[in-house]
Amino acid sequence: MSNLKIGFLGAGYIAGVHASILARDDRVQVAAIYDISKRRAEQLAPSVGHNGAHSVAEGLAMCDTISITSPNTKHTELAVLAAEDRKHIFCEKPMATSIADAERVLKAAANSDRVFQVGHNRRFALVYAELKRMLTETHQAHSAHVKMNRGELLNPEWTGDPKTTGGFLYETTIHMFDMMRFLFGEVASVRAIGSSHEYAETDDFSMLFTFENGMHATMASSADASWLFPFERVEVFCHHATIVTREMESLVYSEGLDGKHVERSMHQLAKEEKWGYAQEDRAFIDSIVNETPPAVTALDGYKSVELVSAVYESVESSEVVSLGS
Repeated sequence: MSNLKIGFLGAGYIAGVHASILARDDRVQVAAIYDISKRRAEQLAPSVGHNGAHSVAEGLAMCDTISITSPNTKHTELAVLAAEDRKHIFCEKPMATSIADAERVLKAAANSDRVFQVGHNRRFALVYAELKRMLTETHQAHSAHVKMNRGELLNPEWTGDPKTTGGFLYETTIHMFDMMRFLFGEVASVRAIGSSHEYAETDDFSMLFTFENGMHATMASSADASWLFPFERVEVFCHHATIVTREMESLVYSEGLDGKHVERSMHQLAKEEKWGYAQEDRAFIDSIVNETPPAVTALDGYKSVELVSAVYESVESSEVVSLGS
């Protein structure tokens, strides 16, 4: 049985989620935890049976596998450093917070012979996995509406700091940009309108996407919409059929002309499985052990950053932005 030594660069909430899951995988040893805040590292380390590392360099030296769970704007430098040190890398989303930085990470990953997986956990969430199966096997999407809101950018405080997040769309909304590619294919163009209401950045967006396969979709994302359930939702419209997700809790679909519907609920499952964290961590370790390509590649990470960048460009220019595959 493999005994991969994994180190965490960043000891916040999401590091705790992944460390807890991986600590239960007998193929993995959590060997190092580093955070710029010594207190955070010390708080997390005992829960997974390890003392904190004193520096990034020490964490890298102790491990063959690295999980980058630092603030968004720190991902690029850590990812490039770890790739150049020939580590297997799990990089939380976003892979980067600019196209230039995403290109650096993509190049570093391509030049490495190790696994590089990006943390777009929604792909593994059971609701979205089932939606993907339906669109692949039984339903053809004509159009869609996607919503990804936050109630506020106040808690934790860093969510409202673009110097930390890279911008509102890079924090939570980027999940749904990746999800659109996962479900519907490559984006051909985007037209976006944005406005600012509560925070010192553009915090409300309306978007229209076209896809290379001819499909089209709208998307809305607001930073101050309250936490009304579901804050995250995908509605897919097919031939006399609609499929709707409600966060990671359930999927509802209706077909035919009588209005009847069926609901598939995931609410009874543990959050780490319902949200896909357990599955994505297992897939990452599987890729290393079995020497297979990662489920979410550096190119996937790049494409999601490209979409965020295109939306911001469209808001700034008031024009349609075209994207190439």
